[in-house]
Amino acid sequence: MSGLKLPRTLRLDPSDTFVFERPAEPGEWAVTGSFLFFDVAPETLAPKARAAFRSGFVGVASLGFSTLVVVSEATEGERDAAVSALARHIHDTLGAPDLATAEAAAREEIETAASLCAPAVGTVLALHRTSEDGGIRERFRTLNARPPGLPGADRMHAHARAFTFVETDDEPEEVADLIGLMENPAR
Repeated sequence: MSGLKLPRTLRLDPSDTFVFERPAEPGEWAVTGSFLFFDVAPETLAPKARAAFRSGFVGVASLGFSTLVVVSEATEGERDAAVSALARHIHDTLGAPDLATAEAAAREEIETAASLCAPAVGTVLALHRTSEDGGIRERFRTLNARPPGLPGADRMHAHARAFTFVETDDEPEEVADLIGLMENPAR
């Protein structure tokens, strides 16, 4: 393996099929997809499009959205195929003037996606996108296995509480136990 890593869409439950107008298929190569929201005022979007703006990675095969991606090993051929698929969408769907321009844009998007894959293979990533000062800001979180000893780690169905949210930029670590909150809503 060449050491190349790219994000793949991940579906842990069916929620993406309800949240997004067009969900990505599990296992697609993915990019952040912010280019789909340039020159768009998020407050004017319909609810499902607003959800895609806030938290959707884009599958390069479908141009559908996924809340989560997983860092995955990729071959040069797989990367090139992802560039080609995305370039076709940029040209055919989004109106790039020619395939060469579309391919250059797609290659840049795939390179940006690869830059997110510094964590180990198998690391799950989430995205939070906002509109700030006339631009788009992306923040990424990694979801890591729950450290042993946290409340609930030894209970039945621990797989449902297997991840915690951790900030990846220079902000303080944030841990969320969503299942624990559902079990004890008074917290």
